[in-house]
Amino acid sequence: MLFELFQGQILPIEFLIWLIALVIAITVHEASHAALSWHLGDPTAKLQGRLTLNPLAHLDPLGTLMILIVRFGWGKPVPFDPFNLKNPRRDGAIISMAGPVANFITAVLFTIPLWAGFLIHNSQLSFFGELLVPIVFLNLALGIFNLIPVHPLDGFKVLGGFLPKNWYEDFQQMERYGILILIFLLIPFAGVSIIATILGPILNSILSLILPG
Repeated sequence: MLFELFQGQILPIEFLIWLIALVIAITVHEASHAALSWHLGDPTAKLQGRLTLNPLAHLDPLGTLMILIVRFGWGKPVPFDPFNLKNPRRDGAIISMAGPVANFITAVLFTIPLWAGFLIHNSQLSFFGELLVPIVFLNLALGIFNLIPVHPLDGFKVLGGFLPKNWYEDFQQMERYGILILIFLLIPFAGVSIIATILGPILNSILSLILPG
């Protein structure tokens, strides 16, 4: 987004709107991890000040900058201690699932005023409605992306938590290759990455269902 801003392809107000939407998506995602961790008996995230909706507790400076430059980045990972959980594998999966689920809920909640404004303004989105679209989009995109079952994304622990025990150990061996696999999936081939090819149609289909117009 920074390149588009500097090249005059987007207006400063558009950049600001997308930046706010990004902050909301990351904050909701990471705070939900912390909340579920605390609920399931692990105080680690709370003791580190992560049980909050203050964006400063969750934004990673380099990760946020990378999102703005190359549209891929990260927030500060929320730590949890499996030894504080009753069922470490299952509860770890639930904690990991909390972030994407919170993003999906946030996206749906922000469609309510969009639909209300759409109906009021005779099948057209108001200017205020247009401001909410990036929040819906980025929350959906972040939630779907994080469900990819590749370490360090949430989907890796989510899938691991529900695998049969005799498969789990072999699956865990894939953790060491996670970053390499993720980089490969993100590398553009003929201008499009594998992840974009797979997730793009899914995201567009969901957006067409939940967004008015």
